[in-house]
Amino acid sequence: MIMKKLILIRHAKSSWKYNVDDRERPLKKRGFRDAELVSLAFKNRSILPDIIFSSPANRALSTCKIFINNVNFREIPLFIEDELYDFSGQNVINFLKHLDDSYEKVMIFGHNHAFTSICNIFGDKYIDNLPTCGLVVINFDDDKWRDINNGMTEFTIFPRDLK
Repeated sequence: MIMKKLILIRHAKSSWKYNVDDRERPLKKRGFRDAELVSLAFKNRSILPDIIFSSPANRALSTCKIFINNVNFREIPLFIEDELYDFSGQNVINFLKHLDDSYEKVMIFGHNHAFTSICNIFGDKYIDNLPTCGLVVINFDDDKWRDINNGMTEFTIFPRDLK
């Protein structure tokens, strides 16, 4: 029996065209298109998260909002968490381990290399590099987030597989 489900989404392709702080970098056109494709493919899976968390970075939050609109997750609580603006993965792991156990299905939007590392630490399917707007679902046979360890990668959705 699956106890916990983690849905990880790396932000979509961002633009380096603007002279802005890293947190403010926007999505580029391809990022918007990829987020549309992946969110609509995910919608077909009929997985309803209990809660959604996003990094405060513009590119992650923009990707998150496209998902919320396309999959009709408007009723699901969204929290913006500084801990998810992390590139190593340690802050994200700490964040996950401290989640409220009442949440069974958690969706998070964030960054690489953190998310590739987390997929490989917790999932059972090696992912060389989680692409921009890549989505990974990992199931855990644990009933407490602090206990998550060896999960099973249920499926991935990468933009390149939808084109």
